[in-house]
Amino acid sequence: MITLRPAARTDIPLLKAWDKEAHVQFSDPKGSDGSGWEWDAQIGAGWEGFWEFMAELDGQPIGFVQVIDPQIEQSQYWGPMEAGFRALDIWIGPADMLGKGYGSQMMSLALSFCFSDPEVHTLLIDPLINNTDAHRFYQRCGFSPVGVRDFDGDLCLVHELKRAQWAEKEATYA
Repeated sequence: MITLRPAARTDIPLLKAWDKEAHVQFSDPKGSDGSGWEWDAQIGAGWEGFWEFMAELDGQPIGFVQVIDPQIEQSQYWGPMEAGFRALDIWIGPADMLGKGYGSQMMSLALSFCFSDPEVHTLLIDPLINNTDAHRFYQRCGFSPVGVRDFDGDLCLVHELKRAQWAEKEATYA
């Protein structure tokens, strides 16, 4: 069973190692050279509107989940936003953990976390436009594509999940 726990500074070496995995680099090419994920600055920083989790399988870390409130988080990656949104990043580190249903379990936990706040009405995710496996995964989870957006030179197909859509599919996430 997958569980989520807050990411800790002791996780940084593992996160940096996962950044070198080919499937992780494919999903975030800026992460592989250190310009995308600033683990030393991020993990444990306690930034407002910013939650980071390690996904564990029977106590062994296998993935990472980040949730941000794009209205208030400091980088303003998503630009000006209204209240009630959350944005997600989710990935599995070790390649041998892919394709086993762990991503779906991680997503279920992340969605439950986000929608536990009654003010949250929409979740956003921004896979690279060429990452069609991620598009299919997010769409199976209930997300709908809403358009292409350029984030600092990376073309992404933004997807959203509304609370009502999640409520309809909630039973399928478990």
